[in-house]
Amino acid sequence: MSTAYGVTAVVLVALAAVLIGGFGIRLSRTTSDFYVASRTVSPLWNASAIGGEYLSAASFLGIAGLILTYGADMLWLPVGWTGGYLVLLVLVSAPLRRSGAYTLPDFAEARLESMAVRRMAGVLVVLIGWLYLMPQFQSAGLVLQAITGAPDWAGGLLVAAVVAVNVMSGGMRSITFVQAFQYWLKLTALAVPVVFLLLAWQADGAPGLSAHDTVTWALPLASGKEYSLYSTYSLILATFLGTMGLPHVLVRFYTNPDGQAARRTTLVVLSLLGAFYLLPAIYGALGRIYLPELVGSDTVVLTLPGRLIGGVLGDLLTALVTAGAFAAFLSTSSGLTVSVAGVIGQDILKGGVRSFRAAAVLAVIVPLGLAVLARSLPVADVVGLAFAVAASSFCPLLVLGIWWRRLTSTGAMAGLLVGGGLACCAVLMTIVGEPHTGLVGALLAQPAAWTVPIAFAVMIVVSLLTPARIPAGVARTMVRLHTPETLNLDRGDWRPRSS
Repeated sequence: MSTAYGVTAVVLVALAAVLIGGFGIRLSRTTSDFYVASRTVSPLWNASAIGGEYLSAASFLGIAGLILTYGADMLWLPVGWTGGYLVLLVLVSAPLRRSGAYTLPDFAEARLESMAVRRMAGVLVVLIGWLYLMPQFQSAGLVLQAITGAPDWAGGLLVAAVVAVNVMSGGMRSITFVQAFQYWLKLTALAVPVVFLLLAWQADGAPGLSAHDTVTWALPLASGKEYSLYSTYSLILATFLGTMGLPHVLVRFYTNPDGQAARRTTLVVLSLLGAFYLLPAIYGALGRIYLPELVGSDTVVLTLPGRLIGGVLGDLLTALVTAGAFAAFLSTSSGLTVSVAGVIGQDILKGGVRSFRAAAVLAVIVPLGLAVLARSLPVADVVGLAFAVAASSFCPLLVLGIWWRRLTSTGAMAGLLVGGGLACCAVLMTIVGEPHTGLVGALLAQPAAWTVPIAFAVMIVVSLLTPARIPAGVARTMVRLHTPETLNLDRGDWRPRSS
């Protein structure tokens, strides 16, 4: 019976995504509709959509699994993911919206007047998007296999198919509706079972953790990993700075009407994420008490209701959690697919709606293949690697591009190549082949602590050495980025200026 409930939950979530996305088809007519929803999304609606796509499998399943395995030190992960929006609010959100760009490569070309930098930014957007999509498909396979016994590739294929249909049908306009709905579904799917789980825990005498676990939880940086102090701070740096470099997050700020709305959106996002991240920690803590055999697994959220409550109620709550998990896969995958398809459609294909639709198919096929072939790692670890690549490439590009007028196209290109290249190499060595141990393993598994400073240093030093490559129109661009919308300036969509 529990399998039937779980399958029903997955089917309902997939149908809801397709039907809600279909509502956007009637409103999607122009290229602007497909890429940025014609820049008409309100702060609350946009914040809900950001929460929907940002709270991925790593948030829904991975946080609880890591807390179950390592204890309270893993609470730094949701703190970093939420705190990254504070950095985004202060440094990036409003100027990025004022740029008038559609994508990160658009911004790179507008600011630096260089097609070479644009192409490099496009490559990094696609790589980060594929790296982030891969664990979504792997986790979808894990969940579907757990509830039905299906092959581990089936769940990823289902998610990829639903996402491709939604993105091709209505682009950003459709995805906005779907993701906003899915945030509230995910919040409900975790919050309702938590009430029953806590009641059951209280009725069981509110058992505490063992003496060993109490010691572990009292030392927030003493996880079971080697070089845990370095790993923790490197991960914090990656999450704080990587958020501003995630293409599927940044593309949502292009959909706001103006810079002020972009800032309000970021404030609402902080509240929505803070409310959500209270819940996975409870699942992880209860899992340490009742499901110690699941250490190292991401399935504690799916298993707890059936183990602690049982019966028909337990089956129904498990189905609700399963629905939330698939909503996480669908919403995050949708945002990533839109951002990757936008870059492929504009920079590789001919542009326009037809190219966007073709690019959407390519955007999901490659990470789906990687999800089947790559070594399976904890989902939060893989997502953390995507944050590290984003922090090592787009973070210095955005911060220096927005706030430092002496950034040159040569400096930006050098920083992207060195910082992004080093982070990508660390990711490949972590995901492919045998696991590394010792200090080398820690440096590769959490590279942000050394790749981010290198990327900033290279951009600054090379820019100072190449003052002749400062863009000719930098003064005009900086005025556009930092002038409030209340002034009467031409703020139409950006158009390419370089050849």
